[in-house]
Amino acid sequence: MIAHTGALDQSVLATLCDYDPVVRRYRAFFAQMEWSVIPARDATRPWPGPAPHPVAAYIKALLIKLCEHKEYITHLRTFLVDHPLLVLEIGFHPVRDLTQPYGFDVERTVPGARWLRHCQQHLDNALLQALLRGTVHALQDEIPGLGGTIAVDVKHIYAWVEQNNPKAYVPDRYDPGRQPPADPDCRLGVKTSSNQVRTDGTITQRKEYVWGYGSGVAAATNPDYGDVVLAEYTQPFNEVDSTYYHPLYARTVATLGFRPPNVTADAAFDAWHIYETCSDQGGIAAIPLNTRGHPAPQRLPDGTPLCPTGLPMSPASPFAHTDGYRAQEFRCPLLHPRPTARVCDHEQFVKGRAASNTSILRPAASTASCSTAIPPPTKTSTASAPVPSASTLRPKPSALSAPRSATRTPSAPLTR
Repeated sequence: MIAHTGALDQSVLATLCDYDPVVRRYRAFFAQMEWSVIPARDATRPWPGPAPHPVAAYIKALLIKLCEHKEYITHLRTFLVDHPLLVLEIGFHPVRDLTQPYGFDVERTVPGARWLRHCQQHLDNALLQALLRGTVHALQDEIPGLGGTIAVDVKHIYAWVEQNNPKAYVPDRYDPGRQPPADPDCRLGVKTSSNQVRTDGTITQRKEYVWGYGSGVAAATNPDYGDVVLAEYTQPFNEVDSTYYHPLYARTVATLGFRPPNVTADAAFDAWHIYETCSDQGGIAAIPLNTRGHPAPQRLPDGTPLCPTGLPMSPASPFAHTDGYRAQEFRCPLLHPRPTARVCDHEQFVKGRAASNTSILRPAASTASCSTAIPPPTKTSTASAPVPSASTLRPKPSALSAPRSATRTPSAPLTR
């Protein structure tokens, strides 16, 4: 027979927390973030009054939901109740009960599922952005030189609506004019995947219609620390990927304190205004060429385009393009700058309209997409580099198994 010893004292609880593997894992994870930027009390609550749970405790609980892959709030609450020491670790105020093994009632301590769901839906995004920025600033001295090259990408987020459930019968499922009532903010977009290569070398392109959001992320990579998130930006999924770039770049610059000279991204970001951010810094933009359904242009090593018959085209006067950039038009070499006696069997020449080509004029230091030769960078960042995120503060052999998903929290709409 085991004697009853009553509730455990503080020293015993602290020792148990030190040896609990779940508590140790999340203690190491949360230690990577700058929690001092999160206020201890909601400023909108009257004072004096009852002491509510800290805001940081709710944020940590929602991060645990992501790390543990708990799809529903009820699953998160069950997980917390099953780990009383973790409840104490993340900061929820315990409800004392000396009849319980740990000296508090964990069922009454953990907020109800309804309130946790409310906090998830209405959590102030500014607090999460401040947490990310504060973490980056704290890491600036930890990882010097990081941030000179950033990678930008967009990940889709499914809205919690029946239109995304293929087993549910929904009339006009993909009609953008029929807004799902369960989520008035989500939008219909197309998720395209073209990274699957067949055995014959051709590329398979798959499309999927999705009601939801897109979460854009700017990240950097360090050989010792791995991938780290620098900025996040979420918007409805009907926006094209290139619209995420400038808000992400602006947030990255504001956080790092300098402009990253080098950028890498996929073909969805092949746009002239994206190259300009690297051109001004003398850096490079490593972005695959997006021909948007047209044949890839043929050019000479100096950039002069070739006409469909393979002749170097003749430059005409530069002009200001209506999209906001300086452009150079190239015309048929048989007709410009003056007509020649030669003829061509190209259909445009036969119709009496010579072929033309328009190229964007870029400064000498700028670089184009990966379809052309990318020169080495002419300037590198000399500022000490920072780096943010819930996915770093120590080298790769991390005690935490799933921090990366948590870095997408800042404004991802979670309504389950």
